[in-house]
Amino acid sequence: DYNNCGAKTDVYLGKTQPVGSYPPNPWGLYDMHGNVWEWLEDCYRDSYKAAPTDGSASTQGPCRGWVQRGGSWSNVPRNLRSAIRGKGGPDNRSISFGFRVAKTLTP
Repeated sequence: DYNNCGAKTDVYLGKTQPVGSYPPNPWGLYDMHGNVWEWLEDCYRDSYKAAPTDGSASTQGPCRGWVQRGGSWSNVPRNLRSAIRGKGGPDNRSISFGFRVAKTLTP
């Protein structure tokens, strides 16, 4: 559980928190890790072998599931990072899953 992982932690709240409950990261982004697993557009692959190198989503071929990143309030702190990824399909629902609405900005 969250408090027995050996990391220094604040109080375990046991549920998702409202957006903006904590300060933004250095780039001004809020809630990037640890509130809910975020669904991505990327199809899940076992490796990054055929992944796009331009930062675009990996959407080619049949999807066996979609990538989820960031961990949630129910994970240990060492798993609250963007390098952690999971896989899920549209029928995989949980109070620990969510998504981020994003808009592409053009200069």
